[in-house]
Amino acid sequence: MDNRFSSSLMGAPIKEKIVLQYPKLIETVKHKLSYCAKILPLGREGRTFDKNFSTRDCEKLLHASRCSIYTTAGAITGILFISNERVGFCSDRSLKTYSAAGEVLKFQYKVSIPLGKIKGVGESMNIKRPSNKYVELRTVDDFSFWFLGFSNYKKTLRSLLQITNHPRLLTQ
Repeated sequence: MDNRFSSSLMGAPIKEKIVLQYPKLIETVKHKLSYCAKILPLGREGRTFDKNFSTRDCEKLLHASRCSIYTTAGAITGILFISNERVGFCSDRSLKTYSAAGEVLKFQYKVSIPLGKIKGVGESMNIKRPSNKYVELRTVDDFSFWFLGFSNYKKTLRSLLQITNHPRLLTQ
């Protein structure tokens, strides 16, 4: 009996086609999942933003982008949110630290910068690896926040420059 619709026969050609045509996509998804990255279905960024930040009724999410924030402890992966009132970042995974009593404490790494506190937006790239591009947000009190590894660098930079309404910073 010829069973052309069995799942093993039907799935193999599709899998081979995906692997042949999109090998980088498969590698990227496997890499992200190995780090327990959250894969948000399209349109869920707004709910994630509302859940992680205290938003007001008049605040609207304008853009969200997967990226990492660079800290003194290294890069932390998460989502950069750009709204009409702030720029925010929330880590994908909980970070662990220990209390003075030795208890394990877990928390999400969050940054929230009101638009009025942003002094400027800068862009930079790694000279040895030009594909590695960075965005710097500098606040009026001269703190710098560095973001890297964007899923769509140009679109995110354009959104930041439009919403902050500041000229680009000169960075080395």
